[in-house]
Amino acid sequence: AASYTDSSDDETSPRDKQQKNSKGSSDFCVKNIKQAEFGRREIEIAEQEMPALMALRKRAQGEKPLAGAKIVGCTHITAQTAVLMETLGALGAQCRWAACNIYSTLNEVAAALAESGFPVFAWKGESEDDFWWCIDRCVNVEGWQPNMILDDGGDLTHWIYKKYPNMFKKIKGIVEESVTGVHRLYQLSKAGKLCVPAMNVNDSVTKQKFDNLYCCRESILDGLKRTTDMMFGGKQVVVCGYGEVGKGCCAALKAMGSIVYVTEIDPICALQACMDGFRLVKLNEVIRQVDIVITCTGNKNVVTREHLDRMKNSCIVCNMGHSNTEIDVASLRTPELTWERVRSQVDHVIWPDGKRIVLLAEGRLLNLSCSTVPTFVLSITATTQALALIELYNAPEGRYKQDVYLLPKKMDEYVASLHLPTFDAHLTELTDEQAKYLGLNKNGPFKPNYYR
Repeated sequence: AASYTDSSDDETSPRDKQQKNSKGSSDFCVKNIKQAEFGRREIEIAEQEMPALMALRKRAQGEKPLAGAKIVGCTHITAQTAVLMETLGALGAQCRWAACNIYSTLNEVAAALAESGFPVFAWKGESEDDFWWCIDRCVNVEGWQPNMILDDGGDLTHWIYKKYPNMFKKIKGIVEESVTGVHRLYQLSKAGKLCVPAMNVNDSVTKQKFDNLYCCRESILDGLKRTTDMMFGGKQVVVCGYGEVGKGCCAALKAMGSIVYVTEIDPICALQACMDGFRLVKLNEVIRQVDIVITCTGNKNVVTREHLDRMKNSCIVCNMGHSNTEIDVASLRTPELTWERVRSQVDHVIWPDGKRIVLLAEGRLLNLSCSTVPTFVLSITATTQALALIELYNAPEGRYKQDVYLLPKKMDEYVASLHLPTFDAHLTELTDEQAKYLGLNKNGPFKPNYYR
């Protein structure tokens, strides 16, 4: 939705095209290399809103903390991640990149990266087969072997485990930023199969409290508005899950005058929802009456075929959690139901009696598939990822075992401090007496490592 598309866009698969950038390299696969100029402008606009990454680049002019790093990455490919990739390049790393989501790639940004010499394999609307092919092209290259992994969702890590387990001998660490990917890493660690240290960026304070909360608060309405042009006032909405993402979605919808219900499995989050003025319900209790269903759990089969059968006519169904597992979309691909594509990322699924539901982005991430995400918030996450890569890459032998680690709190605080100048914000400094009274170092960390 947020992508510039050339009206003469042909239907040839990028895999069947021979394209070269202006330097004569063809080590990439994007929709159309000719869109590079548009992409470059989008990246330049994103740079204005990503102060911390630009600050890291400035510092890197002297030292190159990632010199010798060969990073293979699998994230959303947008103007914002392009700023991260180019920052990693400025810090000394070589990168190869694929997309972790088949809808969120901005074709013109992928073209701009390919034009500036990044081996990028991604386009909007990849098939499942394309998706794994792109990941494979990143990893399986003659004369180049990664020594760091940056992953969002765990698919890249999974692919290397499955196809090229020997690569882990050279890999110094994995940085993972999604709930799903982190869950997979903990499973590997439990089973004793994790053979390199991994950094869980998803649970760092700067990711949870900013990206998950504020980003969703600002992008949920945008995604719904662009796809359905709906009015929010007075609509009945059920939000499944009241973690940081659910909290952000509920806050935005409540502010627009929607009537919001929440489902939750965790009594602590449930109590928070009640205290914030939301009705806590089971999905079954409200499924017949709600106008919108939004999933934010990171779990699977939260909305089942049974729920979908009972929804009222023209109910809107979408997902703000990770991946496409929350809504059982597969159960809707049966002969008795008719699918109608209304516009990009919007499908009407029609029952035999004429009832229809409006399914957005085929149950994949609404904000990344159908709208945009506020750049400033992504700057916070991207800086956290960059610092995690620097930390793991430069860590002395033995500091990190073959386990999953949280980012040190000191680094969380550093990321936050790099973003304060944007607001012309002035931090108060503790006096020696105050620091002693609280038992803190004047320069932090100010919170214990277990703080969430």
